[in-house]
Amino acid sequence: MTDGPVTESAVTESPVPESAVSGEAVLLEVRDLTVHHGQLRALHGVSLAVAPGEVYAMIGANGAGKSTLLRSIAGLHKPTSGSILLDGQDLARLRPEKRVAAGIVMVPEGRRLFPSLTVEENLQVGASYARPGPWRIEGVYDLFPWMRDRRGQLAGQLSGGEQQSVAIGRALVANPRVLLLDELSLGLAPAVVRRIYQTLPELLASGLTVLLVEQDVSQALRIASHIHCLLEGQTTLQGPPGDLTAEEIEGAYFGLAGVNGPGGGREAPA
Repeated sequence: MTDGPVTESAVTESPVPESAVSGEAVLLEVRDLTVHHGQLRALHGVSLAVAPGEVYAMIGANGAGKSTLLRSIAGLHKPTSGSILLDGQDLARLRPEKRVAAGIVMVPEGRRLFPSLTVEENLQVGASYARPGPWRIEGVYDLFPWMRDRRGQLAGQLSGGEQQSVAIGRALVANPRVLLLDELSLGLAPAVVRRIYQTLPELLASGLTVLLVEQDVSQALRIASHIHCLLEGQTTLQGPPGDLTAEEIEGAYFGLAGVNGPGGGREAPA
């Protein structure tokens, strides 16, 4: 960590460091993060390390702090204490748009498209702070073929699933290194959710790392390489899905007494 201002080149060009916690290669790291909304403590002492090429899923009930975590990483909430690092460089001094330029891009809950702009105009907005990389608008049309013929349609006229796809495309054209997906399946039909999640392998193949918030635990277990459960702003369980039992996940999700022991959260053995 440096004492001076963190420049964009310092964030984007450093080699991938090792996690201070696990000793493994890590691209994005959160250390002992605490965030308040006024007097309400939304997160308390949360730490995580996301490896390059990983799908890291945050699960937990409503109000657990999942969206607050993603918004803090994106620069939309200022932490009370703790650190957020990309390539080992602290992002504290970077404004949200500079974090986009450094490679952290979020698809927010509720899509947040511009309804009076066309599909293509919304995609162009995403390219405003784009990094060099493989994703262009034509590549988004290849990923979601229906968009090409409807590029001139107003975003406000699209279905929820179509809007979610445009929101993902808007994030992709910024060429992120870490894609933050907040409540990707919220309010969408299961068939639509499946189609959207089917795009994940192609995204990972392009070099992306994904950190997502998902209330649907079964969906998270299917697609994630690492699960991290929050309850009332604190970690209750984390580890690879294959190392966690259904009982442990249920106990961590609902805070069932005795499941995780008196110390609260635990990490699955490597």
